[in-house]
Amino acid sequence: MNARAKFHDMQHSTAEDWQIIAGEFKPYAQALPDRVLAHLRLLEGDCGGFAVDRLTHSLQTATRAHRDGRDDEYVICALLHDIGDTLGSYNHPDIAAAILKPFVSEENYVMVEKHGIFQGYYFFHYLGMDRNLRDQFSGQKLYDTTLEFCEKYDAPAFDPAYDTLPLEFFEPMLRRVMAQPKNTIYKSIAE
Repeated sequence: MNARAKFHDMQHSTAEDWQIIAGEFKPYAQALPDRVLAHLRLLEGDCGGFAVDRLTHSLQTATRAHRDGRDDEYVICALLHDIGDTLGSYNHPDIAAAILKPFVSEENYVMVEKHGIFQGYYFFHYLGMDRNLRDQFSGQKLYDTTLEFCEKYDAPAFDPAYDTLPLEFFEPMLRRVMAQPKNTIYKSIAE
């Protein structure tokens, strides 16, 4: 059994406790891509009424971005943009963005975080909602970036006949993107 910290209240923790915890953190953090891949696999078979299951949709979105020459970070944003569907039925973009935030640029983070509002342009009006909610971001850089993401990659990614790349294709890319966090207060212990 591994050593464990002795405190029961963080107010009483010691440097020795935090050495133990920091030692456990690194291997756990390095296994994050495995946990993300496992969670993506939970989307398989869940169609939610769509023509393809949620995993296929995610893979198609990433495949389209990859084939369009987008960099690894962008493609992984496309792959994970709906990963929050299982745990955040009412706020899936926030969950996907939170997972990606330590590893991606601010621009890509905001694109994932806001994609649900922009994607709503295609269907909100059918549900009695304002399809133009995205207009609140008009004039901001995120507007064009997120609009393009939805139009080119997310919206058309529900095609059962599309030649979709498998999850295994994206695994090395995911591991590269998640190998080195750049936006986290824990950066010093991640190195």
